[in-house]
Amino acid sequence: MKRFLGFVKKEFLHIFRDVRTLIILFGIPVIQILLFGFVVSTDLKNAQIGFLDLSKDEMTQKISDKICSSGFFMRSETLLSYNDIDKVLRKSKTKAVIIFEKDFGRKLISEGKAAISIITDGSEPNMATLITNYVTAIVTDFNRELAGTQAAGTLLVQPEVRMFYNPSLKGHYMFVPGVITLIMILICALMTSVTITREKEFGTMEVLLVSPLKPVQIILGKVMPYFLLSFINIIMILLLSWLVFGLPVKGSLVLLLAESMLYILMSLSLGILISTKSKTMQQAIFISFVGLMLPTILLSGFIFPIENMPSGYGEVAALMPPQYFITIIKNIMIKGTGFMYVWKETLILIAFTVAFIGLSIRNFKIRL
Repeated sequence: MKRFLGFVKKEFLHIFRDVRTLIILFGIPVIQILLFGFVVSTDLKNAQIGFLDLSKDEMTQKISDKICSSGFFMRSETLLSYNDIDKVLRKSKTKAVIIFEKDFGRKLISEGKAAISIITDGSEPNMATLITNYVTAIVTDFNRELAGTQAAGTLLVQPEVRMFYNPSLKGHYMFVPGVITLIMILICALMTSVTITREKEFGTMEVLLVSPLKPVQIILGKVMPYFLLSFINIIMILLLSWLVFGLPVKGSLVLLLAESMLYILMSLSLGILISTKSKTMQQAIFISFVGLMLPTILLSGFIFPIENMPSGYGEVAALMPPQYFITIIKNIMIKGTGFMYVWKETLILIAFTVAFIGLSIRNFKIRL
């Protein structure tokens, strides 16, 4: 028994001395509970909406104030005409537009009913459904206040819902761009993360180091084959999205492929950076797969809107490159926008790519 207890004590000492084991045992569960506890939420918070008020009377002002003071919505823009709706929704910041018909207050008083239109961005079906449900509930509550106790169940203000870009709220419009983003960063980073570590483990790194190639040439030489193969991969994925799920590319196909090439290069550069910092192939695989999959799913806006997350999570999400590519691919594929609507996200991806390549060259050791 004493020998067994001594053996158990030795194992405890080994675990406490290994920082990586302690991180897996205690760090990952803490991170996961914080991520899932705050990010995985169906609550709506501070969603930006615009208003097109064609009546501009006291009644429309009351409803607008009630919607904005609920804590669920923020007034982003005040539209002047119907032509502004598509322009506002294409920017991706405004998630919905509330339209009050002409002579809203007069119709409500004289006819006993008036219409309010809710136009949402259907490229994000979950967000669109949440917004319509919350606005409808607020309007229903306003109806009760207006009707009083005599006709509590009577609808005086009638909400009419329309979805832009995805009228039938098909889930493919949300999942296909997100899955493309997730697959490409995982596959590209995983493939290149083991390249340099494989050379170290197989003992062929000495051959590369004594060759006349410079570190930048070695790194670019590692990236180029995977870059070409990944580009073929993205073409296959887009074809499957069109043939199987019926998801067309409404915008420029050339622009979409160019943005995809940039995202592939960024992902490969991230994989090379992981490879230069890892000592073994197992470590590189663990970092590139486990370390990238969960943050990409939760903090990229793929499934859960970043606007609904608590303060602090948005700043962390800003460090996730997939967030910007999801915005790009949704704008081009679903909304049919051009480069002027995605130039900021493009510049951010270029900055990530340059930073990853620069750090990879800096961390590449020319001596074993």
